[in-house]
Amino acid sequence: MLTDKFSFIFEKELIEEICLSGKLGNFSAADVLIDLGQRIEYIPLILSGSIKIMTEDKEGNELLLYYLELGDTCAVTLNCCSKASNSTIRATCETDCQLVFIPAEKLEEWMVSYKSWRNFILQSYHERLGEMLNAVDVLAFDNMEERLYKYLKNKVLVNGNPDLQVTHLEIANDLHSSRVVISRLMKKLELDGKIRQHRNRIEFLEMIS
Repeated sequence: MLTDKFSFIFEKELIEEICLSGKLGNFSAADVLIDLGQRIEYIPLILSGSIKIMTEDKEGNELLLYYLELGDTCAVTLNCCSKASNSTIRATCETDCQLVFIPAEKLEEWMVSYKSWRNFILQSYHERLGEMLNAVDVLAFDNMEERLYKYLKNKVLVNGNPDLQVTHLEIANDLHSSRVVISRLMKKLELDGKIRQHRNRIEFLEMIS
């Protein structure tokens, strides 16, 4: 499985080490993989599915940072592993997922031993940093209607399905807003012909290239 999915990234010897050291895990949608304040002892490597990465402010309000998909790992998790600190994020399965959990001590060991691993980790930092900066830009500069539309579009992309099983309350929590505001904006998007609403389900109508 690892060879099929990662032979274009990792050399054969590294894949063999991942097989020896890693632990395979299967999870269902909505399962929490890592929670705030939890001690991080493993690095997640995603084989299938998508994972939602959230953070939380002092009042307990959540904010969506980014999604992880096939071949991704979490930059915040990597940072916590390297500093032996507790998690500052919550990672929840957006869909059913399969992951390999790599012991944290392998992070620095393989950075020295394998160029492909070093490149993979540095690229992961770069991509996740860009996504977090984009999340901050959206929060600071986009109005709530634009944020909501981008949120729904991203959700369609990571799920690979224009039918989204999500409630207004769940969206409000992800976007750090209120259910009333989200419900009003969802109605506007529906009137604009961008979505169609069903009970606990939203149909995204616009084509995504």
